[in-house]
Amino acid sequence: MLRMNTGDNMFLETAPKKKRWQDRWQKPLIAFFIIILAGVIIMNGWRSSLPQGTSFEGPMRRVPEVEFLHDLTYRYRGETRFEQMIFEEKLSIIESAESFIVMDFFLFNDDYDREQTFPNLSRQLTDALLSKRQEHPDMPIILITDEINEFYGAYTAPHLEELRESDIDVIITDLDQIGSSNPLYTGIWRTFFHRLDPSGPGLFPNPFSPDSPRVTLNSYLRLLNFKANHRKVLITEKEAMVTSANPHDASAFHSNIAIRLTGPIIADLLETEKAVARFSGYDFPPLFHPSLSLETTEVQAQVLTEGKIREKLLELINRAEAGDTLWIGQFYVGERKFVRALKEAADRGVEVNMILDSNRDAFGIRKIGIPNRPVATELVNYSPEQIHVRWYDTRGEQYHSKIIAMESSGEVEVIGGSANFTSRNIADKNLETSVRVVAPSDHDFSRDVLQYFSRIWENRDGHYTLDYSEFGESHLLKKLLYRFQEWSGFSTF
Repeated sequence: MLRMNTGDNMFLETAPKKKRWQDRWQKPLIAFFIIILAGVIIMNGWRSSLPQGTSFEGPMRRVPEVEFLHDLTYRYRGETRFEQMIFEEKLSIIESAESFIVMDFFLFNDDYDREQTFPNLSRQLTDALLSKRQEHPDMPIILITDEINEFYGAYTAPHLEELRESDIDVIITDLDQIGSSNPLYTGIWRTFFHRLDPSGPGLFPNPFSPDSPRVTLNSYLRLLNFKANHRKVLITEKEAMVTSANPHDASAFHSNIAIRLTGPIIADLLETEKAVARFSGYDFPPLFHPSLSLETTEVQAQVLTEGKIREKLLELINRAEAGDTLWIGQFYVGERKFVRALKEAADRGVEVNMILDSNRDAFGIRKIGIPNRPVATELVNYSPEQIHVRWYDTRGEQYHSKIIAMESSGEVEVIGGSANFTSRNIADKNLETSVRVVAPSDHDFSRDVLQYFSRIWENRDGHYTLDYSEFGESHLLKKLLYRFQEWSGFSTF
């Protein structure tokens, strides 16, 4: 339709055109596909179920022998001293094995900046296993480890290839089978990048060492899921060790703890490792473990993995009463149920003594104190009379222990192993192994654990710890960052 207007100017006005159906449905269709895509990303990111056999709680077992071990790096009269027990004990356990060896270690490599010098732990452990293979050609020797040691599939690690060539079974944990530690990212990764091959010629520098092979973009994309088989376990037919210590060169000077045990609890530890091997595509051969007489033992122990660690940790704290003391030595703390349980224990009159890493160093990288500093500030501000914190005075290494002990009348209860007290480690995300030990107060194990804590706390026979005021802080930004990272999983703790 045309309409003529009068005036100084004349113009034509056309009637509006009728919209095509494509124009009418374009925006709704785009919105629909965005919603579907977002739903797929969310479903992929928040898949959190663990494979069968994980999140394991074994029965309470009587153990004929139990020993507490530690590594400590500290200052004595102005000099740095290294008090190392754990790695030598690992070698001794391997040397005495006669029927089988099963290991599960998170970090097992020699990747680090060569401007520094560290003991060659990975080489020593590799040589010990190769020597054992020569002595016992038919003995089952099984190593389970994490993708990080071959940078998430980017290359083949030479020391692991040596073991494979000597018929030692090396199992790289299939991290796709475990829950999402970083769901906001993992949903995007599973939707778009999951099927990309991380191997091949690398174009990007290896973040762990300039001397290590260059890596691919796809391996970096896999890294950002922040998933891990974080266990640290050594098992033979005679004894077992559960520890916080990795056979990793750059971790050699970290302060760590370990618990060595004998008895039927070995069978429970084997079950937890069979589960990881199974979902990673490997079936264990039959492994012989002799039964032992337990009539005279007073000590009981229990194997815990993944989310069962949190359950027993909270139960231990919730049982503590006025007059009891909780001793905590940790590299990372932050899980919110754990924090609330400590506050409630303080309200009941329980004394809480925490020795924490200040989170200022990580393999030469300077950090800002998250999560431990905001968590410690929250707890001390809540109950300065009952909750006390001291910082381990690290000098480039880490206070890498993962242990809690409850000192009560006539008894000491301990949970120790690989798990930091964060959501990633004790909420069915990472793979973790700890053991719970209950022993009389006058048992050597109990005395050794309590002496370990009191020595560090009091700076007895050396300088170990600093007063809370050295790193206690109330920066709102750090608190908010910690809370976001703990909730989202977008972090390395």
